[in-house]
Amino acid sequence: MSGIKRFFRHENAGLLFSLPACIYMLIFVGYPIVSNIVLSLQDVTVANLSRGEKHFIGIQNYMKLFQDDVFLKSLGNTLVFTISCLIFQFLIGFALALFLNRPFRTARPVRGFLMIPWMIPMTVTALIFKLLFATDIGVVNYLLRSVHLISENIDWLTSSKTAMLVVIIANVWIGIPFNTILLSTGLTTIPQELYESAAIDGANARQSFFRITLPLLRSTIESVLVLGFIYTFKVYDLVYVMTSGGPVNSTHLLSTYSYKQSFELFNYSMGSSVANVLLLILLMVGIIYLKITMQGEED
Repeated sequence: MSGIKRFFRHENAGLLFSLPACIYMLIFVGYPIVSNIVLSLQDVTVANLSRGEKHFIGIQNYMKLFQDDVFLKSLGNTLVFTISCLIFQFLIGFALALFLNRPFRTARPVRGFLMIPWMIPMTVTALIFKLLFATDIGVVNYLLRSVHLISENIDWLTSSKTAMLVVIIANVWIGIPFNTILLSTGLTTIPQELYESAAIDGANARQSFFRITLPLLRSTIESVLVLGFIYTFKVYDLVYVMTSGGPVNSTHLLSTYSYKQSFELFNYSMGSSVANVLLLILLMVGIIYLKITMQGEED
């Protein structure tokens, strides 16, 4: 009893306040992750699940996975999708942030309007872009025909050559506001006196950008890129609504392939193995980010 009283003393207030959050994370995050890892080491399908049979097979699921052409294609698609989205949404978001950082009357309302794509549910955005790029009734084909850039409709979402491009465009549209707002916030923390001093010393806009803006935004840029990578790498609903991983697996990502294995092919262990590969990659990215951040603080 005395031990319990010592635990609830005033000096342990911080631990006590964080205890509910820790319990929540253990139950709703920790347990599913551990359970998923255990499931990936077993042979569980719809056939043997009904009989209550869960045979331990070790890493055989992972060995099969890396011999699966669709999985390897999904892994490549995920990397292409993530890197392409990061590049375009960061560059466009950075340009908009620099523009909105200028003093003009409608800067704040424009920032508010820019948040609309981020606030709209992902499935709604997916349906909008699916209609925009539809073959027969799509606005994009209509506009391209109107300006005589094409003579016949393009099968944007049903062709393996263009489907990934459309999915990337849709995700970039969603990610631009996120990049813009975070980078705009970072720009406001840079003292204007530095730019004034640089101008007095004869520095032009280009020199001020590379010598003042970029170095002082380093931590913000790192955070934006890492968070953008995590959000983009695990995208599921956008791709599933627009293409369901097709055509011919050309837009399958790790997330959609995990869903397909688990809930369409009913290979639950294989589906959990794909999800664990996704988790491992994101965990490595997070560790690298923490290491870079800690080094930056030491410097």
